[in-house]
Amino acid sequence: MPIIDQNRPNSNPSPFPRWIDIILNLPWPEMAGEIWQIGKKVMKGLSSEGMYEVLDYETTLKLHDAKGTKATLKKREKVRYLQDNIIAYQDQAWGDGKILQNYRCKPGVAVDKYRSSYKTHILISLREVKNRGDIDEFNIQWGISRGFLSPTGFWGTDVDHRTELVKVEVVFPKNRPPMKISVLEKNL
Repeated sequence: MPIIDQNRPNSNPSPFPRWIDIILNLPWPEMAGEIWQIGKKVMKGLSSEGMYEVLDYETTLKLHDAKGTKATLKKREKVRYLQDNIIAYQDQAWGDGKILQNYRCKPGVAVDKYRSSYKTHILISLREVKNRGDIDEFNIQWGISRGFLSPTGFWGTDVDHRTELVKVEVVFPKNRPPMKISVLEKNL
């Protein structure tokens, strides 16, 4: 049994033990608000992982003539879906000249395209519902007319999804060899 000093004034007038008093006096609304903000950040981070991840990406640009009037772009992209109920896939393209000539994709059907800044976005209807964990391999091809007329230029590949493997290939005609090649990697 604790010894109580009758001459000492009671420093805890509360009817509750000291630890309960501490808990009751914590700033619960502020703490709840902080927890809510942290939870929102976590959920936003998880949702920004996108609809799919790229397991394997290969692109080949083939110049067909020395003047750069005709070229073909081929892409193979193996993706794993990260969400349920996915019914469309988005491709993108950019470049000089007339791009996206005779656009073909498999699987799916290109149903719409629109330009935003320097990119053209192509909406591909999958023609079936995909769910988390499903894997597709897209094979996409299009022609480019008058896209490589300048004696100098560049070709870029934009990686904007979580991607495991990237392979980029540029095929030059024998009578137009590359004079200089460089690789630039940057994270935005």
